[in-house]
Amino acid sequence: MTDFSYPARVERWGVFEVSCPGLTGKTPFTDYTIQGVFTGKNETLRIDGFYDGNGTYKLRFMPSFTGDYAFEVSGSFSDTAYSGHFRVEPAGRDNHGPVRVANTFHFAYEDGAPYYPLGTTCYVWELQSDELQKQTLETLKKGPFNKIRFCIFPKHYDYNLKEPRSYPYSGKPMDSSVLTKENFLRYMGNPPGNEWDFKCFNVEHFQHIEKCIAALGDLGIEADLIVMHPYDRWGFSMMDAECDDLYWKYVIARFAAYRNVWWSLDNEYDLMPQKKTGDWERYASILREKDPYKHLRSIHNCRSFYDYSRPWITHCCIQRQDLYKCAELVQEYRERYGKPVVLDEIAYEGNIQHGWGNISGQELTRRFWEAACRGGYAGHGETFTHPGDILWWSHGGELHGESPARLAFLRRMLNETPGLGLAPMRGNWDETAAAVEQPFGDSGYYLFYYSFMRPAFRDFHFDNKNEYHVEVIDTWNMTIEDRGYCKGTFRVALPGREYMAVRIRRKGNHG
Repeated sequence: MTDFSYPARVERWGVFEVSCPGLTGKTPFTDYTIQGVFTGKNETLRIDGFYDGNGTYKLRFMPSFTGDYAFEVSGSFSDTAYSGHFRVEPAGRDNHGPVRVANTFHFAYEDGAPYYPLGTTCYVWELQSDELQKQTLETLKKGPFNKIRFCIFPKHYDYNLKEPRSYPYSGKPMDSSVLTKENFLRYMGNPPGNEWDFKCFNVEHFQHIEKCIAALGDLGIEADLIVMHPYDRWGFSMMDAECDDLYWKYVIARFAAYRNVWWSLDNEYDLMPQKKTGDWERYASILREKDPYKHLRSIHNCRSFYDYSRPWITHCCIQRQDLYKCAELVQEYRERYGKPVVLDEIAYEGNIQHGWGNISGQELTRRFWEAACRGGYAGHGETFTHPGDILWWSHGGELHGESPARLAFLRRMLNETPGLGLAPMRGNWDETAAAVEQPFGDSGYYLFYYSFMRPAFRDFHFDNKNEYHVEVIDTWNMTIEDRGYCKGTFRVALPGREYMAVRIRRKGNHG
């Protein structure tokens, strides 16, 4: 048991943590409560706390403003009243706050800095060995990604038949020695031999995940947390409503104060027939009530889209529904839902047997550029066969594909976009054209992407007054060729090969 403690100072959008000793005679996760009220000059927030084991209860708070704050702790966890004061200092250089929706279809940090999501999927990287986790973080540090999707629960699926490093509940799992690649499907949704107490959380499991969230934050990477999913042999997807709701409240209390958290209610929600629309809407209502920071929220599909027009959904988290078309539909999704479109699963670079995991690096890179020029964002994944069945898509480790370097090049291009994001504009029928998203007006910034088309030249005309700076971009070979300034009607010669783009910027603004 710890003593009552808290820091004297914290930076803006940092995690301020209060630890209090409390009662343990009953079931701490269900029979005792702890709440806190945090008050500064510009905000007052009520926060639920949680039991962290060994007689310790905690409250976590993310301050949105600088200055002096006070807090008061209450609840049935203790007969003692706790309170205190602390100072919130300005945010550090790399701390821009949580990511928000900005300019309707795009994102920005709370301090206004643009955020262009370039995400990857790595479902249970944090439940692997210490060595593999360290390798994953080193890979991420060197790589282009600023968002990663991963699960809180362990995952049971192809290449994922080993036991995780920890479980979210007290108890023990089924005997995994009976599992083979041939019979793994029989255990999904009908797990025999598990013995769990769904009202007694394994705090070490959650403590480890929050350390991973913090480590990602140190790298400037958003943690897109998948709270539920169907790939389960332990029974976590089959809990009743009472235990589901207890889990949601515990997860929110523990993780919401981390500024780099996003919430994904589920991965492939429509593969969980035991959960109905009313269940997802109930989870969303808990999230809206209990997360005082209003982190980004969405839900991921397999075959059928959720209704992304629902008011609690901040952005579309989409898995493709068509074998070929995905990024090409971004404009349709923007018009239909009026929200940012994030194609978190558009097939992965790799060579495994599944159709979602064996496209080339060139094709994955093409889909990223196609999505970006249509005003949306795509997500990466990698699934190359490995002698130890270590696939980045689930385990992390090292990247082996050709796309990450090209995606880093794309991220550089996105970061050079004025305003907040790209919007599709009318171009020739064989090109994808983009300008800066309104309401910033005509910024004189234009991007033309030719995908697998191979024109030898392209003619342009914007006006007869201004000069325009022209660059020819090879998106695969990652080169930018400066063609100087042009005026009136002008012709841009192209090399007649695939994956080329042209960037044109009006002189005086972005030349």
